[in-house]
Amino acid sequence: MSDDPTAFRAETRAWLIANCPPEMRQPVRTEADICWGGRKATFTCDAQKQWLDVMGARGWTVPDWPRAYGGGGLSPAQAKILRQEMAGLGCRNPLQSFGISMLGPALLRYGSEDQKLEHLPRIARGEIRWCQGYSEPNAGSDLASLATRAEDLGDHFLINGQKVWTSYADKADWIFCLVRTDTGAKQAGISFLLFDMQSAGVTTRPILLISGYSPFCETFFDNVKVPKANLVGQLNRGWDVAKYLLGHEREMISGMGSRGGEISLSKIALAALGAEADGRLADPILRARIAQFDLRAEAFRAASERFMDELKEGKAHPAQPSMMKYVGTELNKQRHELAMAAGGSPSLEWESDASRHGAAARAWLRTKANSIEGGTSEIQLNIIAKRILALPGA
Repeated sequence: MSDDPTAFRAETRAWLIANCPPEMRQPVRTEADICWGGRKATFTCDAQKQWLDVMGARGWTVPDWPRAYGGGGLSPAQAKILRQEMAGLGCRNPLQSFGISMLGPALLRYGSEDQKLEHLPRIARGEIRWCQGYSEPNAGSDLASLATRAEDLGDHFLINGQKVWTSYADKADWIFCLVRTDTGAKQAGISFLLFDMQSAGVTTRPILLISGYSPFCETFFDNVKVPKANLVGQLNRGWDVAKYLLGHEREMISGMGSRGGEISLSKIALAALGAEADGRLADPILRARIAQFDLRAEAFRAASERFMDELKEGKAHPAQPSMMKYVGTELNKQRHELAMAAGGSPSLEWESDASRHGAAARAWLRTKANSIEGGTSEIQLNIIAKRILALPGA
């Protein structure tokens, strides 16, 4: 494709129009509309699989990764144009993946060449679904207190312990996991391992949430053997990898504040409450609240674009993902609160087909976890205060 930005944009748009199925230009309505890939992948329709395959083959599931690792090899500017054109056409993300949003960047920075070649192309094509083994029952916000033990037995590690809040562990193929390899240190005794969830000794148990869904799991390791080749980075230096990955996780979570594709709040409110003669929403107070939210969301989208540009150029502040994560999650919670207000009493209905089995209410309840996952809001505010605002400690 052309290196000229104007020509690249035109070529990209033409390619998307020709290759993105009409079904993949509809707003995401339910979890089933999101493609996660993996060995146990299920697809709602042929178009969903077709869209993943064609984008994976082009490397555009990870457009700015090197071609050698399954990416598109695009420059930051070209990747931005691709995102803009996909948004303009309403194209769905072909693949949602913790491998893309979290593990991939960490492997690109810390992984060996063999690890990159083994894992990154399969992530890019959606062939392997990953989960994250970080939090433990006694190590949440104080993650460095983790106790899951990896014993060095020569040619392999033997892992024993437990993780909790492991998103989609029951559906994942592999896990990237923090383990303790030195009990005499805290951060300096942690290592970063990769292993197959089908390994002997790995079990998962879903956790039922207030939303009625179970995306999180408890995960147990009982004498799990992991080859030494699956150690990412240096032994006892996994905390370096973990911190880098957390930045990308917070960037991913912050995206909920600017994510498009859903039906707008105004349309939800108009359908439920009706319009005045001039077409405006009949409820003036709710109308003002939605307008205020839309302005904040647009400002956040602009800030996100600037942050992504700075990140790709290596100019972003290391603590900036915490700021984006905090604001993005607060916006996402507010969006769903307004959607509930706009939907009125019917939005509280929980089980019928008319409400898509309580989709709005369940999604609203799910957003409460946004303030916890990826580091609690309190932790993010502390990071912002110390590292960005340089405020004195208590």
